Amino acid sequence: MMSSAMKGHTRQMASGLGGVLGTVTASGVKLDDFKHEIQDYLLAELPGMPESGGFKPGDRVLAIRVNGGSDIVVLCKVVGADG
Repeated sequence: MMSSAMKGHTRQMASGLGGVLGTVTASGVKLDDFKHEIQDYLLAELPGMPESGGFKPGDRVLAIRVNGGSDIVVLCKVVGADG
C-alpha cells in the first residue's frame, strides 16, 4: 500500500508530464492549466512549418513542458476534426 505522502509526490511529479492545450495570444501563449500568459516559450521546428510557427492570436496549440517544467515547447496548431 502506498503512503499518502508518496501518492502526493507521485501526483505532483506526474502533473508536469504530457501535453497541454493552450491559446496563442498577441504576446505569448496561455496554457489551459496555468493562469498566467507565457511570453518566453520555444517552438518546435517541424518540416514545412514557417519559422514563426505560422501561429496567430486565437489559435489553439499543443504544448509540452520540458526541463522540469521550466520551459514550454509549442509543438503544433490544434484544429477540430472538420479542419
